Amino acid sequence: MAHELPALPYDYSALEPTIDAQTMKLHHDMHHGAYVKNLNAALEKYPNLQSKSAEELIRDLNAIPEDIRATVRNNGGGHVNHSMYWKIMKPKGGGDPSGAIAEVIKKTFGNFKDFQTKFNDAGVKQFGSGWVWLAGKASGEVQIISTPNQDNPISQGLFPIFGNDVWEHAYYLKYNNRRPEYLAAWWNVVNWEEINQRLKTFQSHHEPALAGR
Repeated sequence: MAHELPALPYDYSALEPTIDAQTMKLHHDMHHGAYVKNLNAALEKYPNLQSKSAEELIRDLNAIPEDIRATVRNNGGGHVNHSMYWKIMKPKGGGDPSGAIAEVIKKTFGNFKDFQTKFNDAGVKQFGSGWVWLAGKASGEVQIISTPNQDNPISQGLFPIFGNDVWEHAYYLKYNNRRPEYLAAWWNVVNWEEINQRLKTFQSHHEPALAGR
């Protein structure tokens, strides 16, 4: 089964003015499309790996043949990261978090504003291209981390609850070099329902360390 580019769950212009239609088109069709194409090409001579999901491939990169490991890391990671990214945004999104994610943020970071500040700061400080994440640990706790390039927390044994893309191709047409402005605006399109679904998946596999405290 060849890996496929997932369709955007909304129109290219649906996240305006936060993310412009031209950026969405280039980012989804060209950048994400290329990761899928390159991943499929790398797996061509390894039929035994073709049935694995992109998440399975990047979970244990040491198990990937050395000649395609870097390609799978970059393109498999790019595929997993972007498949999440499109879903955790929506038109008329944003606002304060609600439900389980609001509880986790409050317990771990004190309040949403402090969490946002720390998350944005980690995104600003990620040198070059990369991602900033809220990632779940095996203990059930959560932490903010950043990763270079298309690396995903899965490869570190963590669970990506949600992340924001700080590659220049994610924001440059509208924000130019003003990454902090993009990071601040991005909260206006966040899809908290989808993030709560991802948190639920994480919590169903890890006993929340925060429960009952």
